[in-house]
Amino acid sequence: MTHIVRITRTGGPEQLELAEVLLAAPGPGELRLRQRAIGLNFVDVYHRTGRHPLALPAVLGVEAVGVVDAVGPDVTGVAPGDRVAYAGALGAYATERLLPAWRAVPVPAALPDAAAAVLLARGITVHMLQTRVFAVGAGTTALIHAAAGGLGSLLVRAAKQRGATVIATVGSPAKVAIARAAGADHVIVGRDADFAAAVRELTDGAGVDVAYDGVGGATLAKTLACVRPFGTVASFGEVAGPIPPLAVDDLGPQRSLMLARPSVIRFMADRDAYLGAAHAVIAGAQVPDPGPTYPLAEAARAHRELEAGTTTGAAVLIP
Repeated sequence: MTHIVRITRTGGPEQLELAEVLLAAPGPGELRLRQRAIGLNFVDVYHRTGRHPLALPAVLGVEAVGVVDAVGPDVTGVAPGDRVAYAGALGAYATERLLPAWRAVPVPAALPDAAAAVLLARGITVHMLQTRVFAVGAGTTALIHAAAGGLGSLLVRAAKQRGATVIATVGSPAKVAIARAAGADHVIVGRDADFAAAVRELTDGAGVDVAYDGVGGATLAKTLACVRPFGTVASFGEVAGPIPPLAVDDLGPQRSLMLARPSVIRFMADRDAYLGAAHAVIAGAQVPDPGPTYPLAEAARAHRELEAGTTTGAAVLIP
């Protein structure tokens, strides 16, 4: 029997329930994967709460690493015994699962399971944000919120690797060292900090070229004040809650800003975009900072701690 963690209704972490199901044999275009580690992402919270609606009941989770157990009759390029990772396919909170074979990406033997499980969703998000949404390069000044998290710290490292100057924000003094270790040139501390004023001071009033906001809530409106004319704000998360409505005049013409609302799940739905980004991420070996590890059966505790902001790095569930 396969153990899964599912929801039958939306709500708090208490809605996550452990169950047993009988898994079918893989059909055409599918493989069966015995999972070894599962990535925990904030999109899992959005799915659980109904912020991103799903057809219910649903098994949560969008990325993991495992070993191929069987393949469908027409599957080529992957075989039983191969260790692969994937992202963008709902249903990862399980000891084993069926997966579209095209999503399976081989991972180097030297990469531990915990790292491989959290590599793709975050890595592809960074790839999308820093190549498709705004081309970060030498001379770019970037503002990155929540820079001590698994995704935030990876955004910092990737931007520095591309030659950017990075201004980071973190929620507490305890997280400063994490942002610094990732390469941040400047760190603004505190959930209630006036980061717009700090950015103006750090950039001599010019503002940053691009700002990455995965926090949402009231943060986005403040972030707009940090960006230079004709700069870009990428809003890709709502950790702090829904974003209040924005007026068109908040963007321009006076400010002349570009606002992007990209979805990495939508990006990964494109097979060519997904595979191109996945192979680039694996070749670049930009692994997120490690976070806490939880048994799959304790997924509710993992969700509580993720939502409370007490975790750092990229958390993992172990089947």
